[in-house]
Amino acid sequence: MSECSSPAHLFAATAQRRPDLVFALAPASARLPWAPEGFRLTYGAAEAQVARLRAAYAAAGYGHGSRVALMLENRPEMLLHWMALNGLGASIVPLNGDMRPEELRHQMAVSQAELVIAAPGFEGLLAQGLPRDLPVAGMDETPPRSRQPRAPGGGALDDESALLFTSGSTGKPKACILSNGYFLQLADWYVTMPGCAAMTPDTEISLTPLPFFHMNALGCTALGMIRIGGAIVPLDRFHPDRWWASIADSGSTIVHALGVIPAIALQRPASADDRRHKARFTFAPGVDPVQRAAFEDRFGMTIVDGWAMTETGGAAITDTAGLPAIPGGRCIGAPRAGMEWRIVDEAGRNLPVGEAGELVVRTAGPEPRSGFFSGYLGDETATESAWTEGWFHTGDVMRADAQGLLYFVDRRKSIIRRSGENISALEVEQALLADPSVETAAVTPVTDALREEEVFAFVVAGTGFDPDALLSRLAQRLSYHKLPGWLMCVTELPVSATQKLQRGEIRALAQAAVANGQALDLRRAKGTQRKKP
Repeated sequence: MSECSSPAHLFAATAQRRPDLVFALAPASARLPWAPEGFRLTYGAAEAQVARLRAAYAAAGYGHGSRVALMLENRPEMLLHWMALNGLGASIVPLNGDMRPEELRHQMAVSQAELVIAAPGFEGLLAQGLPRDLPVAGMDETPPRSRQPRAPGGGALDDESALLFTSGSTGKPKACILSNGYFLQLADWYVTMPGCAAMTPDTEISLTPLPFFHMNALGCTALGMIRIGGAIVPLDRFHPDRWWASIADSGSTIVHALGVIPAIALQRPASADDRRHKARFTFAPGVDPVQRAAFEDRFGMTIVDGWAMTETGGAAITDTAGLPAIPGGRCIGAPRAGMEWRIVDEAGRNLPVGEAGELVVRTAGPEPRSGFFSGYLGDETATESAWTEGWFHTGDVMRADAQGLLYFVDRRKSIIRRSGENISALEVEQALLADPSVETAAVTPVTDALREEEVFAFVVAGTGFDPDALLSRLAQRLSYHKLPGWLMCVTELPVSATQKLQRGEIRALAQAAVANGQALDLRRAKGTQRKKP
């Protein structure tokens, strides 16, 4: 691991070593809402801004133990505020600007952040979703005086660096406590991948459309590039019409994506931009194996698959970068060095090679939780439940081959994986059950050719039920990506003798309903709900 003990220390070391290197950039072809002409920021200039922000936060009383929420999208300011606060020993809570007020209220209640720093455009959401007495400041404003003044300090590996919310099988998103050591280990893993993903210091440019409120963009792309003096190209999101131009014009050598992106790219007409880029590989977990070869052949870019969770970070993670050839099926590659793993049945017994079961993981040695998340904030029961007999239970069903490569099979938890977003089926069910026109409901994932999975809802309708009106009301409670893409009205739901939903049967029925044309397709209508409150 890096000799530095925090992300801020790492950033300062790189900025002092090579202030002339580009820290973050975006070309005009990316057409970012906040930088339509593009931008370019060196490490030296970035360090000057970080120093100004750090002094302002310190003067306002933010320090070791403070927690500040950041609604700054994928703007470079998101990283600058993180480095400034981290340098004082404070933690950040990156917020998703697509949240609805109820979702924001939940995250603020759990995180207990004492201040929100926001970019322009979120005034309506913040007014509806924040407590009246919680201070809000613009990203270029002097922060208000802290009500709980703390002195600067911290900087240790175990100190909290960020809270990231992740959907789990118990409904509402849980807050993962992520330490400085967590982020440093994740970044070190990222920049030391072998084979086609091997990186050269002071030369790499990593482009990502993934949000900074996810560990991939924050820990891999951002801190990874900081680790080796690389440049970060943070896009607002994936735009098919400008994707290849953005990659080429930025000079990106590394591209981050989701399984849905290669699928969409292959559907678009050929363009001169298809091969104008300099990128060696795209880190794109979840690509359909059938589409992998077609994508690599057309665009001249190797796809690197992999697996990790917010909870596991760089301690338990896999990739296919060092493999001479990718086996068939959904191979997620080889486990990293120092990661112990087992494939187990429901009783926790080891399964033979080739047989599918739950993947359980830990760090080798006397500290099995080293490098993992530090726990779910305010929920010790859920934290200890995830760790059983010294192993972290991932909830993912996998199989292993004789060479020790892992293959993703399915998810055991009530999670829907849509375009890289983890969606709790229980959270969507709770929103449906709160609607006056719904008597009861069950939510499950169904396969989607572009998005990996889509949200499917079975609904037992009540008085005044109308699908369009229901979708509109749900959009006031849930982010658009959580809304049902498919819906089917039924008279009853399959339950067990103890009245528990039969999740396996529900999923099979949903998949059949889509295949047979029995379900109502709401995907287009769902897309129209992608707007801020």
